[in-house]
Amino acid sequence: MASSIWHKVAGVMGASGVALAAYGSHGFKPADPHFKETFTRANQQQMYHAFLLALAPFSRRPNITGGLALAGVLLFSGSCYASALMQDRKYGKLAPYGGFSFMAAWLSLLL
Repeated sequence: MASSIWHKVAGVMGASGVALAAYGSHGFKPADPHFKETFTRANQQQMYHAFLLALAPFSRRPNITGGLALAGVLLFSGSCYASALMQDRKYGKLAPYGGFSFMAAWLSLLL
């Protein structure tokens, strides 16, 4: 399967998601609880979309589905993680673009 790169990307996303979940549960202690929620939401979306990345090779357009899902994780989760870790909402500005990438990735399964 030529698109097995998406399985590898899914593995990295899943493993790093588990590691970040452990940090978020045991090590991350922000002063404002909003940032704990932001971190948790970023992690949840990363894990949901790691699953989509694992399914991407089975779609009709694996590179479109995988690329959009990966872009969504990087933009949404990455932006939310940065915002939470820096405890500054200005770092979350790319999250909406990641959300649109997530929606487009799921809709790409219709192709």
